[in-house]
Amino acid sequence: MNDQKNYRIAGVSALASIATCFIEFPFYLVRTAWPGLTASDKLGDFAARNGTNIMCCVFLDFIILTLFMIFMAGVRHLIRRADPQHEWLASLFFGVGLVFVTLTVVADSLQGATVVDAFNPPGDGVVIRAMWESTILMYGTVALWLLAFLMAILSYVTLASGALPRWSAWFGYACALACVAFVPAMFVRHVDMLGFYNPAGLGVEAFANTFPLAA
Repeated sequence: MNDQKNYRIAGVSALASIATCFIEFPFYLVRTAWPGLTASDKLGDFAARNGTNIMCCVFLDFIILTLFMIFMAGVRHLIRRADPQHEWLASLFFGVGLVFVTLTVVADSLQGATVVDAFNPPGDGVVIRAMWESTILMYGTVALWLLAFLMAILSYVTLASGALPRWSAWFGYACALACVAFVPAMFVRHVDMLGFYNPAGLGVEAFANTFPLAA
């Protein structure tokens, strides 16, 4: 397989991953009202009512992450071809990306497990709450920190080697800063999934975690 074909596959995978992200995002907006983590007795019903929705998001994540890994492999190859001196940064980029993928798969598994519990009545609200809370930092600030690191590496290599257009490097730095700006939300003590800036808020787990990476 020649380089041009590798790059074409990586590019198509990136675009397909972005497209799938935008297909997945509306699913989060059409779920029934979130009862709140403190209402453990209602979490089972929430997970059961939205079970298909949640499982669809988990399945779409599998597609997104698979395409993302193909893209990362292509970028690593591109960097190594553009400047062999930056091969270690190419490996670092790929390694950080795999950590991000693994983290997201674990979080998806926990979220899917809440539905499995709810579909086997009586659903245990305490268990569902514990699993749901376990995903908050995984989807939120931890993922954002890894994304910021990932984009910073790629942006630096782009400027150093010319592997990609220079404008994309500065755009990548801006997206990395946007991710870092939401990391301190982990210290906000009020948890509200319908809020914006808190550990589980829409700003952290939806907008900042989706759109900078897609951009």
